[in-house]
Formats: sequence, structure tokens, C-alpha cells
Amino acid sequence: MEDREKKKAPPRTEAAPAQGTARPERLQRTVIVVGGSSGIGYETALRLVGKNFAVANISRTPCRLDRVKNYTADVAAGDSLEKAVREAAAATENLYGLVYCAGCSMAAPIEYAEEKDYRYLFEVNYFGALRAIRCVAPYLKRRGGRIVLVSSMGGTFPVAFDSFYSSSKAAVDMLAKGAAIELEPYRIRVCAVQPGGTSTGFTFKRKVYPDEANRDYAAKVKRAAAALAGIEQGGMSAGEVARQVAEVICEKNPPLQLQCGKRNKFYAAAKRVLPERAALYFDKKMYKL
Repeated sequence: MEDREKKKAPPRTEAAPAQGTARPERLQRTVIVVGGSSGIGYETALRLVGKNFAVANISRTPCRLDRVKNYTADVAAGDSLEKAVREAAAATENLYGLVYCAGCSMAAPIEYAEEKDYRYLFEVNYFGALRAIRCVAPYLKRRGGRIVLVSSMGGTFPVAFDSFYSSSKAAVDMLAKGAAIELEPYRIRVCAVQPGGTSTGFTFKRKVYPDEANRDYAAKVKRAAAALAGIEQGGMSAGEVARQVAEVICEKNPPLQLQCGKRNKFYAAAKRVLPERAALYFDKKMYKL
């Protein structure tokens, strides 16, 4: 009789959660995008949202995506960047990544460029990236994460009459390498993503010095700036670059440097074997000098 009662007993089930409570879920990972209001940064934010990341954008103007939380900062002004990073980090329990997309460019000869212009360029392109890394590192060290710096092939091949931009991106590439060494023990992976010419509004925001400021270089600056604009507007889409940035965030072992597109991978490989003079010769041809 006792055996039959045991057979009829209903199978054991988990106790249902109390009414009004939810089962614990894995915390949504948050990525901070610096410069996500337009161009590559905007497209990166869009793709990260599509991969179910929470995205916090830091820029002077807000990102238009509904699911992105905006924090206002000017990376070249005071400590507004640090304040925005801390505020964004405090709003999440699972900060996972940083994507630094902020950047600017200028076309001017080294001899006549104004100090305030090239110092501003380095503040945005290099020192902003450095300060962002320093600020997020304490948060990422808790669980590990990813840092992606949007660099440029211009850091490998000099952009004619935009030497300051090329120098800043070469510095960003080296910053990524140094940060990778220091942060690896904390399970933080760092990658410099290197697009080539990319079709965005960045082309039309470039500060191009007028002929009178360029003096004896005027004709060459004009040709080089026009050639660069053509390379950019005829190049990759911002979405393609952003897709690769988002993939790096998701990769278990991302590369230290990533050239976007087969053509740029070929150029990077060629640069390693070409004599410097040969590389500079092709570079001058590219910019019609």
C-alpha cells in the first residue's frame, strides 16, 4: 500500500519565486563610447545596442539613439571627461568596455601651423584617449573588460600636410600596446582599430588652413587636402568600421591591432617589408605631391 502511494506522489518541482519578485538575471554589460554622437562612434553605439550592451555616450552633443544614455563632456576642456566617465560608471554595476572615437584633423604645413591648433588636436586625439583609459581602469579591473581605441592607418602611413594627425594616431597605437601590457593581468584586453579612408562627416570638419596661412606651401596643401577628402569619401562606410569595433568588444582574445578591410591589411603588411623611402614615395603619389 505504501509503495503504491509513493508511485502516485507528484514529482518534485522547484518552489515558485514569491509574488512580486523576479528570478535573478545576469547584469547587462555596459560600454562607454566617447564620441558616439556621429560617424564611427554613432555606428558603433548602434551595433553595441544591437548586441544587447547598455551604451553610455560621452560627447559634446548627444547621440540620437533612444537606448543610449548621454553624458556631456568636451574631451579637451578641463576635467569634464573624467566627471562624465565616473558618472557613467556609477550608473552601472557591470562596466565592461570603453571605445574611444573622439578625434579631429587639420591640414597645414608643420612650419606655419599654430601651436594652439596642434595642441588642441593632441588633446582630443591622444590625451583624451589616455585620460579615458586612466579613468575606466579602476572599474574594469574588478571584472575584466575591453578597451578599443579608434586609431587610423594614418598612424602607419603619414598623411601629407596632416602630420599632427598622423603623429597623434601613431602615439595612440603605442598607447594601446603599453596599456595592453599593463592591464592584461586584470583580464582587460586593449585593441587599436585602424581604419583607412572612411566616408563620414569627419572630412568636412577638418580645419584646412587658407592659402595665405600656408604661404609657399599653399598649392601643395590644397592638393593634399583634396586628395585626402577623396580617399575618405570614396572609402569604407562608418558602419563597416563600427562592425569590426563591436566584434572586438565581443571577442575573447581580440588582436592588439586591427586594420579594417583587406586593402588596409595589405598596406600594413607591405609597410613592414618596404624600405622607408619606397613607402614615402608611394605616400607622396597618393596625395599628388
